[in-house]
Amino acid sequence: MFNNTNEITTILCSLAIMLFAGFLLTRLSKLLKLPYVSGYIISGILIGPYVLKLVPTNIITNMGFVSDIALAFIAFNIGKFFKLEIIKKTGIKVIIITLFESLLAGIIVTLAMHWLFKLSWDFSLVLGAIATATAPASTTMTIRQYKARGHFVDILLQIVALDDVVCLLVFSVVTAICTGNVGGTTTALDIILPIVYNIAVILLGALCGWILSKLLTTPKRSQDNRLILAVAMLLALSGICGMLNISPLLSCMVCGATYINLTRDSNLYKQLDNFTPPILSLFFILSGMKLDVSILKSVGIIGVVYFIIRIVGKYLGSFLGALVTKEDKKTQAYLGLAMIPQAGVAIGLAYLGQRLLPADLGNLLLTIILSSSVLYELVGPISAKLALVYSGAIPKQEQSKDEEDKTLINNLELKLSHK
Repeated sequence: MFNNTNEITTILCSLAIMLFAGFLLTRLSKLLKLPYVSGYIISGILIGPYVLKLVPTNIITNMGFVSDIALAFIAFNIGKFFKLEIIKKTGIKVIIITLFESLLAGIIVTLAMHWLFKLSWDFSLVLGAIATATAPASTTMTIRQYKARGHFVDILLQIVALDDVVCLLVFSVVTAICTGNVGGTTTALDIILPIVYNIAVILLGALCGWILSKLLTTPKRSQDNRLILAVAMLLALSGICGMLNISPLLSCMVCGATYINLTRDSNLYKQLDNFTPPILSLFFILSGMKLDVSILKSVGIIGVVYFIIRIVGKYLGSFLGALVTKEDKKTQAYLGLAMIPQAGVAIGLAYLGQRLLPADLGNLLLTIILSSSVLYELVGPISAKLALVYSGAIPKQEQSKDEEDKTLINNLELKLSHK
């Protein structure tokens, strides 16, 4: 399609195709009462190199930076939910629930892979460590789409943020063990160094949040310059984390939490909300474009078991954690439904894990994570919406809008049938 065009034209037209396709599929997902995220992912699958081939493969390969940028903005936005008064009210509960839902999923997946399929402990541990991760992006976007709010949302957003912290720490320990098994030894430094890096980026995020609080609260600072400085800071944080091979989630989340607690300035988050929709849509469209639908056949029963068992582990862990912390019945029943999505962090860790395992197991690991991540991202937003509806987190006026849309569609169908 782009054989006779220059590189700049190819890039610009590819971006246009991606954004238009995402917009069109969200119209369809709206009619079907599905979250927009599902529409973005389906559009990516359709226009990607494995179906319609509307976007060149090299464009997709060279857009990995979009994931880091999107995760940086998502994490910064999540940071605003870590106000000190909220942490004092829910802090210990959030930590307990997070440990339950993340570690239980990882343990169940590890044991299932080893005992049911007789796979090596190294493979089982790596897959189990990755299973602890939850993707905050689709959950956050679903919350934003339906303007959900309240205690359930506060708890949920804190958990999906801390969830990846647990995942990164568990993965660091597991990879150190696997490296030791391959090389014969595991040194304390192999385990400690990744943890030190994560602590360092936490401190860096807090410092950047403090710097932003000084830069952006000057009375003479215009709205445009506030946005420019905030975006520049988040890009810098992402770049530094990239140098250390660490996800920008943790650092940018701490940056956002520090800023909101020092300034109480919620306007910056509203500005970023108006700035980020194209970036977030590209993030999910790219996720869909990376899925080779033909590999779903090669995953087989192992992939199916992983897909199901991780969901079971996440739900049971969330339920038990909420039960132990004496959360209300709705939180106990529905929190697990919102913990299903898995994408960015898991995919990145899968590529790292692939290098540690023998070639055949490494490819199997990557295939399972890539294919299941897209399935999780399709199922996850729908289950998250159900959790938000049944927990009462979505305002009644938003639910009534859905009912009005449904009534209009039904009336239109009736008129067309009479004609």
